Amino acid sequence: MSVNKQITPKFHIADIPIYGDKVLSPMDGFSDQPFRGLVRQMGSAISYTEFVSCIDVTLNRRLTDWRLTYEEVERPVVFQIYDDDPSRMLEAALILEEQNPDIIDVNMGCSAKAVSARGAGAGLLKTPKKIEEIFKKLTKELSMPVTAKIRIGWDEESLNYLEVAKIIEDNGGQMIAVHGRTKEQGYGGKANWDTIAEVKQAVSIPVIGNGDIFSAKDIASMKAHTKCDAVMIGRAAIGNPWIFSGLDRDQVAPAQVKITMLEHLERMINFYGEDEGLTRFRKHAKQYMSPVSLTREQRKEIFTAKTTEDFSVLLDQMLIAS
Repeated sequence: MSVNKQITPKFHIADIPIYGDKVLSPMDGFSDQPFRGLVRQMGSAISYTEFVSCIDVTLNRRLTDWRLTYEEVERPVVFQIYDDDPSRMLEAALILEEQNPDIIDVNMGCSAKAVSARGAGAGLLKTPKKIEEIFKKLTKELSMPVTAKIRIGWDEESLNYLEVAKIIEDNGGQMIAVHGRTKEQGYGGKANWDTIAEVKQAVSIPVIGNGDIFSAKDIASMKAHTKCDAVMIGRAAIGNPWIFSGLDRDQVAPAQVKITMLEHLERMINFYGEDEGLTRFRKHAKQYMSPVSLTREQRKEIFTAKTTEDFSVLLDQMLIAS
């Protein structure tokens, strides 16, 4: 059961009820189990794992194990996969099905050169026939819904988001998340919300909008502009998980910031162990503390704290004084 379960679902993905309209975006290096668990408490309606390579899955490389670890309270859980080979994607998805996720999602949005240049991630947008083959294979063989996260095209000269959206729907896809940027834009420029609205009008399956959500107000603005079923929040959630509760960072009291940071750190340590947990938490701490005016020495102290106790004392000094 979802930790933020309401009485009435906002929408369904196939027969899976979704009890909310805000979703944490899958982000490599950030959407791990500790962070997903934290934001689920605050209102994220779906738990997407970080994406995993189908090559790694089929070769049984154990580096995928921790990425796909989840807790029952996170459901519905989405395993996101990427590759450029339809047959290997099916092989990997069938292996992952044994771990009992709720949904398998095909990543067609990653713009990183290492992924897209070989035709995976956003690189798939250049090969609509391959997208058709992937969805035919996966939806025929899997017992769970298959969804996709896309960008609007490779570049401004190849905006094929409507073609891709229809291919996904016509071949059994049950939901589309649309990042309103091209691959070439990466995370620069402005997200085109009009394209998300066009996809929503063109298909009958749920559409999740993504791109340029910086504040709680932006969530309502995107929903009003695009009529999307839910909003996916990425970078704005790092350092401000309270956005899933409808709060901007400047609305959160210092005492609550400390409580949440220590809870997040505890989750990281429980998951990774103390040394690795503290090390991995530093990138989150940097974002949590970004609104606070700190001296160079204070930043050095907080980002090199060796124990939870040291970290807690430093937070008291810096947050209360801010």
